[in-house]
Amino acid sequence: PGRPTYREICSGLTGHAEVVQITFDPAVITYEDILIIFMSTHDPTTLNRQGADTGTQYRSVIYYHNANQQQKADMVLSEMQKVYEKPIVTELSSLGIFYDAEDYHQDYYKNNSEQGYCQVVINPKLAKLRQLHADKLLK
Repeated sequence: PGRPTYREICSGLTGHAEVVQITFDPAVITYEDILIIFMSTHDPTTLNRQGADTGTQYRSVIYYHNANQQQKADMVLSEMQKVYEKPIVTELSSLGIFYDAEDYHQDYYKNNSEQGYCQVVINPKLAKLRQLHADKLLK
């Protein structure tokens, strides 16, 4: 099968998840810090749901590239469980094929920051991120 379209993924029938792949400099931010930010800016205790979006494509998931990332993700998930009353349901799996989103989804927030979804869903998450990690962001 070829690259799935956004419409196909939204159907929930393809088995794909909406994810981002992050390229980072470990001298600037650690893998663990990225995972902590991820785990603290969404609800990892809801199965197949993020806010009003429901379906398997919205599951909480961490795809790792190697055994080292897997081990660190396991550690972060275990530590983060202490923060949540409900069990964390975040899936931890090896990355298979990663498909880039279609062009109109690239830099979505940057290009659509005035759109309702961005104002209601993303802006509060960015505010929470800034508040939680202000000390690191100010360095």
